[in-house]
Amino acid sequence: MFKGPDKDIEFIYTAPSSAVCGVSLDVGGKKEYLIAGKAEGNGKMHITLCDFIVPWDTLSTTQKKSLNHRYQMGCECKITRCPMIPCYISSPDECLWMDWVTEKNINGHQAKFFACIKRSDGSCAWYRGAAPPKQEFLDIEDP
Repeated sequence: MFKGPDKDIEFIYTAPSSAVCGVSLDVGGKKEYLIAGKAEGNGKMHITLCDFIVPWDTLSTTQKKSLNHRYQMGCECKITRCPMIPCYISSPDECLWMDWVTEKNINGHQAKFFACIKRSDGSCAWYRGAAPPKQEFLDIEDP
């Protein structure tokens, strides 16, 4: 059984092979996953290769702790990916995601240890750490 934000997910559907974007999960063991897919509201979820699906034990401590609180603080922010340098944000409510261009990895340092958070002035910025932000203005250099 899989849990959603406010209800249980009993069935997960995917295409039969990766050639048509299907996903293979270890269902026989006790492997746990963090899955972001399309929930239908009737206990069913559809997932594809394009969804965020990672084994729970590969998440950083920051990612696990951020799921319950910190990521919600960034719901009004937009994460803009940087495919190559130079890259820019077009509005203050964006955070520039650089893992691919700096590490050639979608689950790099920024994804593992930072969260895009809306600040009190309405702009968004990356925040690093386990405790919720306490300062009015934060930047990527804050501990």
